[in-house]
This record gives sequence, structure tokens and C-alpha cells, in this order.
Amino acid sequence: MPIMGLTVIRAAGAIAFAVVTLEAHADTLETALIQAYQNNPQINAQRALVRSTDEGVPQALSGYRPRISATGTGGVQWLDTVSRTNPPTRPLKPPATASSSSPATYSESSGQNAPHSYGVTATQTLFNGFQTANRTRQAESQVSAARETLRVIEQTVLLDATTSYMNVLRDGAIFDLQKRNVEVLQEQLRQTKDRFNVGEVTRTDVAQSEAALASGQSLVLTAQANFITSKAAYRRVIGVEAGKLASGTPVDRLSPRTLDLAVAQGQVENPSVMAAQYGVDVATLQVKVSEGALYPTVTVTGSFTQSYESSLSTLQSTTGSVLGQITVPIYQGGSEFSTIRQGKETVTQRRLELAVNRDQARANVVQSWGQLEAAKGNIEATTAQVKANEIALNGVREEARVGQRTTLDVLNAQQALVNARVALVTAQRDRVVASYTLLSAVGRLSIPVLGLNVPLYDPMIHYQQIRDAWIGVRTPDGK
Repeated sequence: MPIMGLTVIRAAGAIAFAVVTLEAHADTLETALIQAYQNNPQINAQRALVRSTDEGVPQALSGYRPRISATGTGGVQWLDTVSRTNPPTRPLKPPATASSSSPATYSESSGQNAPHSYGVTATQTLFNGFQTANRTRQAESQVSAARETLRVIEQTVLLDATTSYMNVLRDGAIFDLQKRNVEVLQEQLRQTKDRFNVGEVTRTDVAQSEAALASGQSLVLTAQANFITSKAAYRRVIGVEAGKLASGTPVDRLSPRTLDLAVAQGQVENPSVMAAQYGVDVATLQVKVSEGALYPTVTVTGSFTQSYESSLSTLQSTTGSVLGQITVPIYQGGSEFSTIRQGKETVTQRRLELAVNRDQARANVVQSWGQLEAAKGNIEATTAQVKANEIALNGVREEARVGQRTTLDVLNAQQALVNARVALVTAQRDRVVASYTLLSAVGRLSIPVLGLNVPLYDPMIHYQQIRDAWIGVRTPDGK
């Protein structure tokens, strides 16, 4: 029976990341990444934000276009007047022939008309201190920054998907290891009780076996809870329930060959760094927009009005005008100067944030590189540890049969083997996750680089659809 127990333990170790591959319909890591790319709400929310940011460009371009408004009036008006005509003022010495003054006379007039008119006014800005041009460039930089932020979110989600996928594999393997360990401990307890009944061991040996079994059962419950938690995280990130998962493989081949190359690439291609660079551009252009408020503004306005029955005596009138206007700002209380100074300080802030992002990118690359190297070494070490513990357990079992080892020695050797197998499973998980983490740190964790067969979301499609749109309230997708 001890030999059978050891066989069970060996079989349990073999399931770490390989037994699930026996399932022909097993989900793969690549499939999970595709599902996360298509279904994750965090990515879809950021895509909607990028589309919203795209609208800043046509809003800025509207400064080049005329503003046209139409007016119309209509109604009915009545006129009813009574007027009095006074007699001439009496002279100081009236003529002898005048016996008295002439009486006042009254007249009454009334009428009704229906006045109505319509008109059109168009205003075109000819010059505003290059504010429209700078606002357009600023909006384009904001769009580019939003796209880089989308890359950040995509990398984060893909890395989370990889981590959750490997966590399910790891915790599922550990759960299975702990269950099989409990089976072995139950068999060990049965054998110990049999030997106690024939007087080969003491009650202490039985108690030690019972304690080891209780500890093993506790570890099973803990492993089960971790497994359930990992599957819940998998569902949250990837969007579907975890099924039979195939083993994951590292992606070292896609990363730079040396640490120096990885650091250099991370400081150039990392999307956080690129988003910060566009942030500097946005702040710099905002300063230029603020400076444009100090320049004159030149506009031309054309208007046309057609009126009918504007009064009882006017049946129709037509007016039109084309006027140019230049407005020269002289002093507006100093707010425009404060805005310029404020913008320059914001530029300084954005440049410092860019330096921080570059330093953070470098630190992430170095850290990820170290974790990957450590994971590789851990696999070798834990593999050797598992082999050594297998040999040790065999030896302790044989020595226990001839009375050279105690039951506690056997239990300790068995637990050491289980711990070594758990460590190997964890190291294998860390090896895969670390390779994806390094790829993310250098800015290359993306669908095209991974070579996954899934339609890519192209933000340029929406941008080109709305950039030059003059009218319309429907979005390109029909909303």
C-alpha cells in the first residue's frame, strides 16, 4: 500500500500543467486572450472614450466654418388712433372783427396689417490669432493620447487574462494535489492503525497520522477556496466560465534578447510613455491657444432681411449688408495673461510626468526581467527538489518498515514532497506570467505581436468617419 500511495502522489504531480491537455476540446490561453480582447467591458469602455475624444477634432475644425442663422417673424397688429387739432393761439390783442376763437377739431384713424419677415445672417471668422489651427492640433494630440491609453488598457486586460488563466491552472492543480494527498494520508492512517493493533507502533504514531490527515483536509479546503476565487476572477476578466484549460506557454521569443534592449524599447514603445508625450503636446498647444487671445480677431458678417407690411404705409422692404469687423484686445483685466502663465506651468508638469513615466517604464522592465529569470531558476530548483523528495520518501518508507524511521518521519517526508510539487506548479505558473509581464513592460503585449487570429479594433475607422462631418447627430454605428 505505501508503494501505491507514492504512485498516487506521482500521478498528482504530473497533472500540474499537462493533464488538461489530454482534453481535445480544452480552452487555450490564446483563446482566453481573444475572448478578453473582444468581451472585456474595460476595453470596450475605453474604446467608447476614444470615439468620444475623436469628436474634439470636428469641434475644433468648426472654427474654420461659417456660422449661419435664420430668423422669422409674423403676426397681426392693429392701429386705432384719435388725434386733435387745436385752434391757433389767440393773439394778445385780437382783431376787432374777431368775436371768439375757433373750436378744436378731432380726427380718428384705424387699420390692421399682418407684418412678417424673414432673414439670414452668416458670420465667418477670417483670423483669430491661429486659435482654430492650434485647437485642431491640440484635439488631434488628445486623440493620439487616448489611443495610447487604450493600448495601456488592452495590455492590462491581456496581462490580467493571462494571470487569471494561469491562476486557474495553478490552483486547480494544487487543489487536485491536496485531495490526492488526503487520500494518501487516509491510507497511511489506516495502515498505522493496523500496525497499532498488532503492537508494531504506539498510540502516538496513530495520533500523528490523524493530525497529518486533519491538516491535509484543511489544506484541501483552502485550495478549494483559492480555486473558486481564481475561477471567479477568470469569469470577470475573460467574460466566460473557465472550462478545461490547456497548459500555457511562455512568450520569451517575442521579447528583446538582452536587458539593455528591453529597457531601451520600453522607454520608447511603452504606451504609458507615449501617452505622456502626447500630454506634453496638448499642454504646449494650449499655451498657443491662450496666446491667440492677445491677437486681433477679424470677422465678416453678411445679412439679408425681407419684411412685409411692417407698417400701415409700408407694404414691403428689403435690407442686406456685408460688414467686416476687426476686434483688437487691449486689456481684459489680466486674465488672459494669467491663463498663459498657467498653461506654461502645466507644460512643465507634463514634462515632469513624462520623465516619471519613462523612469517607471524602465523600472518595470528591469523588475519583469528579474522576475522572469528568477522563475526560470525556480523551475529548475523545484524540479530537482521534487525528484530528491521522491527519492527521500521512498527511502524513509523502506526504513520505516524495518523500524529505522518513525511514522512522523514518513509523514514529514510525504508533506515535503507535496510542498515541493506545489512549489513546482507555482514556479511553472510564474514562468508564463513573467514572460507576458515583460512583454507588457516593453509595450509589445498586443494582439498583432501575439499573432492571435481575431479582428482588430481600429480606432482610425471611426476617426475618419467623423473628422470632416459638417452635420448629423447619428454616430457611425447608427446611434
